[in-house]
Amino acid sequence: MEPNKLFISENIIVDNKFLNGGILVNNAGKITKVLRHHEIAPYKKCQNVEIIDVGTHVIMPGIVDSHVHVNEPGRTDWEGYETATRAAAAGGVTTIVDMPLNSIPPTTTLHNFKQKLKAAQGKVYVDVAFWGGVIPGNQDDLMDLINAGVVGFKCFMCESGVEEFPCVNKEQIEVAMKILENTDSVLAFHAELDGNGSAASNDDSCQYSTFLRTRPASMEINAIKLIIELARNYNVRVHIVHLSTADALPIIAEAKKDGVKLTVETCHHYLSIKNEDIPEKATQFKCTPPIRDLTNLNLLWQAIKNGLLDMVVSDHSPCTSDLKCLESGNFMQAWGGISSLQFDLSLFWTQVKQHGLSIFDINKYMTYMPAKLVGLHNVKGQIATNYDADFVIWDPHSIIHVEPEMIQHKNKITPYLGKNLYGKVLKTVVRGHVVYDNEKFVNKPNGKLIQNVIKDEII
Repeated sequence: MEPNKLFISENIIVDNKFLNGGILVNNAGKITKVLRHHEIAPYKKCQNVEIIDVGTHVIMPGIVDSHVHVNEPGRTDWEGYETATRAAAAGGVTTIVDMPLNSIPPTTTLHNFKQKLKAAQGKVYVDVAFWGGVIPGNQDDLMDLINAGVVGFKCFMCESGVEEFPCVNKEQIEVAMKILENTDSVLAFHAELDGNGSAASNDDSCQYSTFLRTRPASMEINAIKLIIELARNYNVRVHIVHLSTADALPIIAEAKKDGVKLTVETCHHYLSIKNEDIPEKATQFKCTPPIRDLTNLNLLWQAIKNGLLDMVVSDHSPCTSDLKCLESGNFMQAWGGISSLQFDLSLFWTQVKQHGLSIFDINKYMTYMPAKLVGLHNVKGQIATNYDADFVIWDPHSIIHVEPEMIQHKNKITPYLGKNLYGKVLKTVVRGHVVYDNEKFVNKPNGKLIQNVIKDEII
């Protein structure tokens, strides 16, 4: 029988404070006790307790990234479960939630979901949960997907970029919301409505500004207004993914004040990159909705500081180099998506240090709130008794230099190449198992495919 484990540190983050003590974990991967320093000594004498003492390094709950595109089955040249979860583990991410697209088939029917589960079996280094998708005509599949264990649903209000996942209109959204009422499920939106964005035919497609003009803030604002309008009429939790425009913050604040069941995420690229710095032909920076200017970036940070934005995620959306049009540098033709899963923690910590937040805010915005969104907050997101023993052990003072050789994503395309970031992940622990240890992966993939989570008091 595998022994119990005792993780010891002078800096364990518990309830937004540092604890000098230990975390006792049973062989089922659950936390059984959180110990103060003076309570540790008796356990060191037990033969059935493995001691893992990390000194002054920080132990905190593992990151939960609720917005990841794994793309398997079907587009495994873009990404796959093994490479995505290795990247997650290397970055201190202990749970990812896989989006319903860009896999083939998408997670829009029970049959398709079973194919995805089969594809993931035995390949994952961290725990993986799954979103379902809402597309035109699949309303009769939604309850089957809920019963099979998807954590919620994602839909697009504009074209998704892949033909097997078409967008939905207002009437089709309402059909889905009627089904999802009173289920505790959540409906997440890619919130852009086709609008008045355009680029002139003679504009230089190798300039980021040309692409930016095709995705104005009004596309997000109009979509969010419609989402809020619908949410006022139906008892359904709604969630806005990857908010990029700060111009939408006032209507979000008003809706929340009125009690609308609304949560909103933003992403690392909107918080760490400004469009003024994007070079010509640098298509690795392209995403939708787009990266905007410095004023916008600072307003998003202010919304995080005042609690208006609920969480920060990666929206890890990789593809191959040819689809990124790296040779031509054509922003208008390149796939829109940014890869950053492995660097979630370091990206946020680097920016947190500059924007007046603390190390404890990492746990709120990158662990507890994403876990709460998808109904995992009773088992993940805290260091507490009966929770899964999911930890990241890291050095906040170390600097990492992002190089291709260190990247575990299948395609090494990211706007963060060459950047120096604060915070180095030393160990990643998933349900008590050390899966990543000082730049090496330990043992075979042992992650869990999460289904049928019981959700209560989510919002």
